[in-house]
Amino acid sequence: MTNAAGRPNLSVDELDSTGHGSLAQLLTTGPFPEALRAAIKASRLSLDRIQHRLALRGVTISVATLSYWQSGRRRPERPESLEALRHLETVLGVPQAGLSALLGPPRPRGRRSRPTTMMPIDALWERRERVANLLTQVDTSSDVKLGRISQHDRIEIAADGGQRSVWVRQILRAEQDGPDRWALVFETEQADVLPQVVNLRNCHLGRVVEDTEVNIMAAEMMFDRPLARGETIIMEYQLLFAEGHYPAGNNSFTRKFRLPVREYVIEVRFDQSNLPARCQQFSLPAGDDTPSRRRNLALDNAGGVHAVALGFGPGVFGIRWEWPK
Repeated sequence: MTNAAGRPNLSVDELDSTGHGSLAQLLTTGPFPEALRAAIKASRLSLDRIQHRLALRGVTISVATLSYWQSGRRRPERPESLEALRHLETVLGVPQAGLSALLGPPRPRGRRSRPTTMMPIDALWERRERVANLLTQVDTSSDVKLGRISQHDRIEIAADGGQRSVWVRQILRAEQDGPDRWALVFETEQADVLPQVVNLRNCHLGRVVEDTEVNIMAAEMMFDRPLARGETIIMEYQLLFAEGHYPAGNNSFTRKFRLPVREYVIEVRFDQSNLPARCQQFSLPAGDDTPSRRRNLALDNAGGVHAVALGFGPGVFGIRWEWPK
């Protein structure tokens, strides 16, 4: 393993004080090409040196591509390009996601590109009418103003095979002034079982409404204050089921993305006394009828599996498992 000595990470204020333009402002408001140019200038590295340092990290990228990115002729969109951008942020010494947060939704490509019209929040749910009815009782106006930078779900499975809890960490970015809440929708497969929302960080509960006939809940996760355009928030919460009432959840967990997310991490942790025989990740892009991109997952020593999706959505991404016969 080769370790590359890079420029130490600097805060946005330190970067801005170098005299290389308003980098701090550009990392907040964009656009991406201008922010990248400013970050490269502040690093005092040539494109050749940047390419070399990325190569030491195992990232292969051409100088021409770096030039296209900073000129705006192209932008990172494919998963491998987004991964390269994460390493580039480290090489340039800008905060994590400082550049990737400035990327908008992927641009449509080719004749098979899906329509760019934004789908309703309820569009990906099987019980769409019931979800839509719940959402009329909460404020969803902030949803279209929030860019999905990163999401991390950790699902804990109890010894009886039911879902004990779901821990969630999200990084959101305000695409315009004013968003002040996140609309949460959650559904269980088991009758009369809905979780409590606990252990909140950087948010608090607003209105919570439930449809107990079909076990769907919607809740407002209120921010401490409205966000300004370009501002980001790290939000955490946990969905906790009462002991002895752990829903089986159809032996799977899925996350529905109405808008693209730059990075999605899903973990499923199983009780060591009851491990599954097989685990598999899958995705269902919006508009498709059957899951695609299946991949078998191996349990780690702690009895868990995980999957990562980059630049995913709109659509559904999840992990399913099978118990020994």
